[in-house]
Amino acid sequence: MQFAMFRRVAAGGAVAALTFAGVGAATMSPAYAASSKVSVVHGIPDTPVDVYVNGKKTLDNFKPGDVAGPLTLPEGEYDIALTKPGEAVDKAILKVDDAKVPGGANISLAAHLSADGKPEITPFVNDVSKVGAGKARLIVRHTAAAPAVDVRAGGKPVFEGLTNPKEAKADVAAGTVKADVVLAGTDTVAIGPADLNLKEGTATIVYAIGSAKDKNLKLVAQTITGLHSAPGGVPSGNGGQAGTGVDTWWYVLAGAGVLLLVGGGARVATARTGRR
Repeated sequence: MQFAMFRRVAAGGAVAALTFAGVGAATMSPAYAASSKVSVVHGIPDTPVDVYVNGKKTLDNFKPGDVAGPLTLPEGEYDIALTKPGEAVDKAILKVDDAKVPGGANISLAAHLSADGKPEITPFVNDVSKVGAGKARLIVRHTAAAPAVDVRAGGKPVFEGLTNPKEAKADVAAGTVKADVVLAGTDTVAIGPADLNLKEGTATIVYAIGSAKDKNLKLVAQTITGLHSAPGGVPSGNGGQAGTGVDTWWYVLAGAGVLLLVGGGARVATARTGRR
């Protein structure tokens, strides 16, 4: 499973071209194409947006710290635009034409700051393999404008030297743990502490977002359920919410689904046809 790189170009303003490749059966028709579960994390501080899909506004004032999804989306191509709240689509600050949604994956898209403070989008493929009895999966993603960090649970480092935009993960005993983020190799707390409820059969994904320079670092968490090893588990998982600052939502409209693959928004809208 491979993803083509996200590319950012300038043409009279910021234009983002988002392309996934190599996931699912690209030659299948839309009616039979594999679908994906996709969530989006908005981790760019101070940047609320309105989102348009195929020229229609589908999301008002999507705010930093929110998590959108999960959506079950068919493979397809869509046109997407971001504007400042209340502005028309022809004044888009970011525009995506023919954004490709793959099939057959569980994906989280993080709109966040790079280590040097520049907005970017990073796709993460979520590990939704089964966990053992009594276990939970903890995944930590460094998506903040900050140096390398260590992640501690109960005051002890569990992940060390994590840099933006990397992730680290481990299957651990289920239960509530007190976690914080410190500068790598020190006891200097950058984020937290925060209580994480790691339920059996789930994956809790914790994102460090914001900027150390601007002193607005915080944690955003996403939970994927259905990873029990016992019969009845759902390996594909269902996204959810956990932790401070998470506002998960989804909408179902008539017709096919479409994902907003930009700047921290996700919404279901009617897909355009005849594009494949």
